[in-house]
Amino acid sequence: MIVTKPNVRSVGEGESVVLLHSSASSGRQWATLADRLGRRFRAHAVDLHGHGATPAWPHDRPMKLEDEIALIEPLLRVPGGVHVVGHSYGGALALKIAALFPRRVKSVAVYEPVLFRLLFDYRPRDRAASDVLMTATSLHNWLELGHLERAAQRFVDFWSGAGSWDALPAPHRELIAARMPAVAGHFHALFHDTLDLTAVSRLPMPVLCMTGARTRAVTRRISELLRYALPDARHVVLDGMGHMAPVTHAAAVVDCIAGFLDELPQYSLLPAPLLQAA
Repeated sequence: MIVTKPNVRSVGEGESVVLLHSSASSGRQWATLADRLGRRFRAHAVDLHGHGATPAWPHDRPMKLEDEIALIEPLLRVPGGVHVVGHSYGGALALKIAALFPRRVKSVAVYEPVLFRLLFDYRPRDRAASDVLMTATSLHNWLELGHLERAAQRFVDFWSGAGSWDALPAPHRELIAARMPAVAGHFHALFHDTLDLTAVSRLPMPVLCMTGARTRAVTRRISELLRYALPDARHVVLDGMGHMAPVTHAAAVVDCIAGFLDELPQYSLLPAPLLQAA
């Protein structure tokens, strides 16, 4: 059996916060947040399969979200639990982790989690659902033809707007193109996942859901569904920002996440013996 060990960058001391990146990125996208949280937390920025310094998914069968979570699970074995932060694909993983391990997750903060299953269950013929299916199909077709860069262009321009790929420096384009096989695996895992709106609605921990005001229709619709499923969560729309705001507007997103963690009820941060005594 092949066991993959993830690359994890850890900083700070205190309660654990697990940071999960978007597709085609790496744990480094959370560097600003990790530095900010390091004043009070122990932040762990994880490189997922085929990203950063973590090897690609090594098996012939398609990867599931549970396989990706197996990389992260050792970080969840912390007395008192952990906070989980995720963006896009990492946001979908964060909510999946919270559903699977509700007693280990103290809070969840997500920026535009791409839980496509929620969208397909709600209205499979919706324009937003069609857009993401067409993008995934195009990416798959370009990969089948061996055109990594064309697949990467389709992916980047879908999320960031036409011309965004051409505006990237050549080294960034090469890095993103190399990660396209892993990204295709992300789409497959998300399309076949079982987490539904009912399961999301049962999450017992504090949740922060962030969305950009200038995002895609697909993530806007998912945001609306999350608002319906989690009426007691904190839902924030960030003006002037799109899907990649944790990278393009890192300071504003960091402020939002750090503020959420700082404002959590103090009783939820106490060790178990003190909670019992209270």
